[in-house]
Amino acid sequence: MVHKDGARRDDCKPSRRFDEAARFFRSWTEKPLQIGSITPSSPFLSKAMASHVDPASEGPVIEIGPGTGPITQALVEHGIAEERLVLVEYSPQFCDMLSQRFPKATVVQGDAYALAKTLEGKLDAKAAATVCALPLLTKPEQQRLDLLAQAFTLMQPGGAFIQFTYSLTSPIPTRNAFFTWQASPRIWRNIPPARVWAYRQLLRN
Repeated sequence: MVHKDGARRDDCKPSRRFDEAARFFRSWTEKPLQIGSITPSSPFLSKAMASHVDPASEGPVIEIGPGTGPITQALVEHGIAEERLVLVEYSPQFCDMLSQRFPKATVVQGDAYALAKTLEGKLDAKAAATVCALPLLTKPEQQRLDLLAQAFTLMQPGGAFIQFTYSLTSPIPTRNAFFTWQASPRIWRNIPPARVWAYRQLLRN
């Protein structure tokens, strides 16, 4: 059901949020290294992630590991048209949920760490940005760097790879970097507190 102002009524129900949190927690207990957190991203963190994507930009917006969709919803509320969203999710259950909540988005079930292969034939243009909620620190450094490099090949020059972390340091190693980076202040209202990092490919003349 939809409010007269266009907002989805069911997104506002506490019972829905509780149900999604419960599903998220069950998934975390089954695969903690894939999920990385026992609860979905808070509205404060989700809005901080979405704020790095320019609604006036052109092209798809890739979201990796959307889970139950809190950051997806923040992107839509930030002004990113739902049909621009390409959601890459490993869990078939979360894919079903995302397809119901965001029927205009493209939902792709697959391995984000093989991003180029997973999205082969799924993008109609270079992406404007990539928003990632994967627990990168559970993976070896080289695998993290490879994911970033793959994302850069799918994005427009200057497109941002946006990642959050609970760590005090960058989740992607910055030594010998082929990218620039910018970190937000710590978001204390998220549990646990988090920081948003935006990475952009280092463009060479």
